[in-house]
Amino acid sequence: MTTSHGSPSSVPAQASELSARLWSIANDLRGNMDASKFKDYILGMIFYRCLSRRAEKKLPAGLAPGSSYEDLFLRDPSAFKAWSLKHLGYVIEPPFLFSSMISRIEQGTFSVGKLEEAVRSIADSPLSPAGRSAFEGIFDSMNLQDPELGRNETQRSRLTAAILSKIGAIPFDTENTAMDVLGTAYMILIGLFASDAGKKGGEFFTPSAFSRLCARLACLGMERISSACDPAMGSASMLLELIRETGGRFSGPFYGQETNRTTYNLARMNMIIHGIPCENFHFYPEDTISCDQLGEMKFSVQVANPPYSQKWSSDPSFLKDPRFSGAGRLAPKSYEDFAFVQHIVYHMEDCGRAAVLLPHGILFRGGAEKEIRAHLIRDLNVVEAVIGLPPGCFHGTPIPVCCLVLAKNRRRPDSVLFIDASLSFVPGRKMNSISEEDIDRIVSACREWTDRDRFSRAVPLSEIKGQDFSLNISRYVDTSEKEAPVDLTQVRQELTAHRIRAAQLEQEMQAQLSRLGLRPFS
Repeated sequence: MTTSHGSPSSVPAQASELSARLWSIANDLRGNMDASKFKDYILGMIFYRCLSRRAEKKLPAGLAPGSSYEDLFLRDPSAFKAWSLKHLGYVIEPPFLFSSMISRIEQGTFSVGKLEEAVRSIADSPLSPAGRSAFEGIFDSMNLQDPELGRNETQRSRLTAAILSKIGAIPFDTENTAMDVLGTAYMILIGLFASDAGKKGGEFFTPSAFSRLCARLACLGMERISSACDPAMGSASMLLELIRETGGRFSGPFYGQETNRTTYNLARMNMIIHGIPCENFHFYPEDTISCDQLGEMKFSVQVANPPYSQKWSSDPSFLKDPRFSGAGRLAPKSYEDFAFVQHIVYHMEDCGRAAVLLPHGILFRGGAEKEIRAHLIRDLNVVEAVIGLPPGCFHGTPIPVCCLVLAKNRRRPDSVLFIDASLSFVPGRKMNSISEEDIDRIVSACREWTDRDRFSRAVPLSEIKGQDFSLNISRYVDTSEKEAPVDLTQVRQELTAHRIRAAQLEQEMQAQLSRLGLRPFS
């Protein structure tokens, strides 16, 4: 069970501090290696520090009060390892702690070889199949023998020691923070160093406020959650938000897929450092649409922020896939968005719920997408709410997005709730954001299902059918400013007063011209 994530209000300050520290670390690497590799080393070392910190904080002091980590280990190594595997899922021997590495640096005895030995020992320590799967290859991106770190071990040790020291000085505690430290660090590094890998990687990160919004909407009204899935999981921040939303009552099992290997590793790292037992998460480094690893599984709750308008094969053979066969049409080659939606609907339990972030185009584009919308609304009746969100809130794109809330056995099956929250945001220098009050207002509208002027409206299915199954929010929620009524009597009075004043000014001007001996204007 993970501990509390802390207060969301602390996120901006933590992110700002983290950004400054990461900039300093990256400057140590600048000139040594390609910028796109920076994140692999820095994220790997942050993860290593988090594992060590968690191990030391969970020290089984009750076994011998006042004893140090090393004392407990040396007293009975076998028992200590068994305890660690049971409560942590991995083992860190005292010489391999992050703090031990820092001590070596301070004493001048550190070597990159010792760090390599430490991370290899940690990754190899789990004994269960689930533990081995969770740690398999998790440090592979951090190649400590890479010549770009230095031409020889002395140079690599010097640079690695500098990075470890600065990571050790970063003030964060992953078990008591509202911030997804690893995911946030990943995006900060991408922002600091533009590269092809970084730009692509930006598609896989969801701002924390939007993760919270989706988690709250997906859990709305759910008395019990048996399982959760994110088919485009990125760093798994949306899945972790489900723990907060349920007050820790739900801590798995979690399922997810992610085709990007770096972010797949991030997702596993996030689960491990947040205390989720390895047996409670099942992640797959495969493309969700072309290689569905979930089979016939159904989930209580699903959350997702798929890559927007991504191209895919749209091969006719997919029409035989039960995920897509019902609509009789496939999402077009240029827009994979609805393929993710159909995938999610297929994997919903009978009373399951989902919240998906998508580009606005899916709401109104024609052709195959219109037919899929009609199938979801008319035949399956799984579209519960359509929410328009503000622009400029996502890394790497200024476009506004929408949130599609899906549910089976809906509470109000005769209507769909439309919400226009496009103006509900806090402006920022580089990015906008939504506040906790904005999130509360959106969730409250979905819970109460009430019409609110210029914000929300429950629209009958018959009206949506009359609009040819368009879900364009502006067709159903009028956000235009109402013009004040014109008081014609007041207008006439003001016009008469202006005319009288104009005549007076004319007389005064003619009198001045006469006194100056000038000819009056005709």
